[in-house]
Amino acid sequence: MASYKDLGFVNTKEMFKKAVTGKYAVGAYNFNNMEQLQAIIVACVETQSPVILQVSKGARSYANQTLLQYLGQGAVEMMKELAKEKGLKEIPISLHLDHGDTFELCKSCVDSGFSSVMIDGSHHSYEDNITLTKKVVEYAHPFDVTVEGELGVLAGIEEHVVAEKSTYTKPEEVIDFVQRTGVDSLAISIGTSHGANKFKPQQCAKNADGVYIPPELRFDILAEIEKQIPGFPIVLHGSSSVPVEAVKLINSNGGTLSDTVGIPEEQIRKATQSAVCKVNIDSDGRLWMTAAIRKHFADKPADFDPRQYLGPARQALIAMYKHKNEHVLGAAGKV
Repeated sequence: MASYKDLGFVNTKEMFKKAVTGKYAVGAYNFNNMEQLQAIIVACVETQSPVILQVSKGARSYANQTLLQYLGQGAVEMMKELAKEKGLKEIPISLHLDHGDTFELCKSCVDSGFSSVMIDGSHHSYEDNITLTKKVVEYAHPFDVTVEGELGVLAGIEEHVVAEKSTYTKPEEVIDFVQRTGVDSLAISIGTSHGANKFKPQQCAKNADGVYIPPELRFDILAEIEKQIPGFPIVLHGSSSVPVEAVKLINSNGGTLSDTVGIPEEQIRKATQSAVCKVNIDSDGRLWMTAAIRKHFADKPADFDPRQYLGPARQALIAMYKHKNEHVLGAAGKV
């Protein structure tokens, strides 16, 4: 069994305590390969932002769980070297399982060096969600691993997470759920959704430039949840903004994305002024990486060395993560 402390990670307790008090959110960025991981580390060291490296069930399978453990450990060492080189502080890094769907998967991640796990029992009945979540908590806490649970269902598609429609979190359930499960943070549903197609065009208005404007998040539900569990760490999933620029770049270079509508960044920033202290961002990274690669091949179709097109993709990701830390999450300078 590998201890996350030996790998150089931290759990999310102190991260979230500081974020709730400081009115900002820690970026929880998904990665699947080396270039994504490098970009996250560079951007977060240079902006001096704490970070949660997120690994989904699919990413863990794709990368191989053993290799992933050492990639994570390598990222910590890279962070230390980069911070020293630039005369900056080392940043806290958590390695987190995103949307674990079984006890066995969560246990395996705890055993292999994850410092935080999410058990998503939101598709079960309320009582079964509590039973499953509590089981994970009881296994993880003796190893000082933090656990995220979920109440409510987010619509959309992201890897193995599929739901046709959202079910908003019921504020009247949160006290009971938190007390009976012992979770350290709670993912809620207030209108965000998974994937790049978060809303249908008919759900949105259009601005003067013809850009779709989605409905506002249910801040009333968020406020009521905060009243029920004041100061308790809240998590927003499905919070990519789906930038129009990235979508246009993809489509102008051979892509066929359509009706891609994300969460406006100003709404995410507003949410971070509350107890929302962790914001999950995955689709934006996929979009900017794909946009950079498509543009590279359009400009230089003879290139075939992966470094030639993954290098620019990495740079695009660094710029995006820096922007999120500095202008959306408010996490820059919070180490």
